[in-house]
Amino acid sequence: MLLGFPEYAVQAEALAAAAGMPCRIIGVHHFPDGESRLTLPPELPAAVTICRSLDRPNARLVELLLAAAAARDLGASRVTLVAPYLCYMHQDIAFAPGEAVSQRIVGALLAERFDAVVTVDPHLHRVHEFRAAVPCRQSVALSAAAAIARFLKSRLAAPLLVGPDSESRRWVEAIAAAAGFRAAVAAKLRTGDRQVAIDLGGIDVAGAEVVLVDDVASTGCTLARAAERCLAGGALRVHVVVTHGLFVGDAVEQLKAAGVDGIWSTDSVSHHSNAIPLAGLLASALSPRR
Repeated sequence: MLLGFPEYAVQAEALAAAAGMPCRIIGVHHFPDGESRLTLPPELPAAVTICRSLDRPNARLVELLLAAAAARDLGASRVTLVAPYLCYMHQDIAFAPGEAVSQRIVGALLAERFDAVVTVDPHLHRVHEFRAAVPCRQSVALSAAAAIARFLKSRLAAPLLVGPDSESRRWVEAIAAAAGFRAAVAAKLRTGDRQVAIDLGGIDVAGAEVVLVDDVASTGCTLARAAERCLAGGALRVHVVVTHGLFVGDAVEQLKAAGVDGIWSTDSVSHHSNAIPLAGLLASALSPRR
């Protein structure tokens, strides 16, 4: 059985249909003091999959841990988490004395409660193996590159894919290889959460239809500055495609103000930019063969 949460019910139901399993949505009641009451089906099978994306993570993590514990109390002996977007993956070291290494802490917490964790394009930088970040019995990190490549090929003839910084290289090159498109990577200098500068270096964007590619779009500042540089360099049009469209605050407005045309994301995080469904990809990881 697959259990979903109300804010991600559409994707949970699509995943259950693709995987050929029944789906139930967990009841969530929020009390005035901020606590949550969860209601699961009173009888569960031995194998249960819980589907929830972990954007806006702090409250959702607590509810997820409650759901995992309750599932075992109600009969589940194997509990799998499908978290298409997995939070707290960026901080894999302490950048200053006293900082909590959130990737290691949250990864250990999930590994303690779940037998398997499935995610898509986790942001791994200095830690390269997903199992090192989430050390449970089965840690599965899927790539949305092929799905994004198919989508771009259906929309654009011969775009130039550009990554805004070195950390985006793996996604840009994977999508470009799958689609047969050209790819390049710019350089970024960050001086604050919303202060970035982009250097295109020797990338020739004149007359090109550019697609900026990244794994996560949060404030949109990096992509907006990259779009401005591309348009200033003579790009015909600039689009944005990301796996995880967090788009916090006025991120979409910033991108449009910077001249971005199409804004596309997978449905790993619910957003009006969702154009690339992940149900089929995620269902493949729930196959009995795995």
